[in-house]
Amino acid sequence: MIMKRIFILSVIALLTGGLLCGCGQDEDDEKQSATDAKVIHLHGAGATFPAPLYNKWIEEYQKTHKDVVITYDAVGSGTGTKLFMSEAVDFGASDSAMKDEQMAKVAKGVQLIPATAGSIVLAYNIPGIDGKLRLSRDLYIDIFLGKIRFWDDPRIKKENPDLKLPSLSIVTVVRSDSSGTTWAFTNHLSTISKAWRDEGPGTGKELDFPGNAMFGSGNGGVATKIKHSWGSIGYVEYGFAKRAGLDMATLENKAGKFIEPSDTSPTETLTNTHAGMPANLRLFLPDPDGETSYPIVTYSWLLLYKKYDDNEKWIKLHDFVRWGLTNGQQFGSEFGYAPLPDEVAQSALKAVDEISSTGQR
Repeated sequence: MIMKRIFILSVIALLTGGLLCGCGQDEDDEKQSATDAKVIHLHGAGATFPAPLYNKWIEEYQKTHKDVVITYDAVGSGTGTKLFMSEAVDFGASDSAMKDEQMAKVAKGVQLIPATAGSIVLAYNIPGIDGKLRLSRDLYIDIFLGKIRFWDDPRIKKENPDLKLPSLSIVTVVRSDSSGTTWAFTNHLSTISKAWRDEGPGTGKELDFPGNAMFGSGNGGVATKIKHSWGSIGYVEYGFAKRAGLDMATLENKAGKFIEPSDTSPTETLTNTHAGMPANLRLFLPDPDGETSYPIVTYSWLLLYKKYDDNEKWIKLHDFVRWGLTNGQQFGSEFGYAPLPDEVAQSALKAVDEISSTGQR
């Protein structure tokens, strides 16, 4: 009888323990689910030009902010702007600031935030030459107009007497996608050349380039095309060209000086211009002043809504953008971008802080 009672008590103990263990496991699962539920996901899309910097921001920010997951799709300024306008993303990015008529179509409103600045270079692949290619303004305009078709053209040889230029067809590499880099580059060409402005393609994100052109998607695609195509020259963000190991032309600036692109080019150019940021935060530098200024430099913007319906999401995005405009600026030079001038950074921070949400912050 005693043994029977011991057996029954043992069974009860086992069952009770199992139930308690099960309950404990359920409670742990619930706690884990609650923790997971607190993670906020933010999704952005847009320009390829600043993508290496934005991805670095995300990597560094998420090291100390485990409650947010941020993704950025480098799909080009045009596609990114369309996704932003259709409210398919939490933020967009573009090297060409949105126009007033575009912004008017966004029910939540639009706030442009200058986030960084960088250089657009003319990278080339000319086999057999030893030395840097120099291109005057007239030369690179006529190359992209298709008026100069061979690398041993007398005009190029005159500017580069020490280079043994081959009798090789010039192939320009341009963007196949809607691109803010294309806009910034062609805005520069339109500013310095009446022929480009009036007879050529003009300024735009998607253009029909004259002459012998091939296409690449994104800055990375253009860099790859140049690297694998003899006789090619194309416009591309400096960091992409540098990482691909491409040669970059020394270009004539507004002051008539020939400037070689470098890690510090955009910073020096912004310092030389002394251009104040207007209230709408749209500042273009199509032909910057200054003897040491590199001739093709552009700001790149984050696109934010002026009102966010999801308060928790906006709190996280607000913190991330502020971090990028402050702590994140230190990472720019690593990729060839310029830290924002203090005046520009302060204007951008003020604009971010004025964005509202439906809840209380």
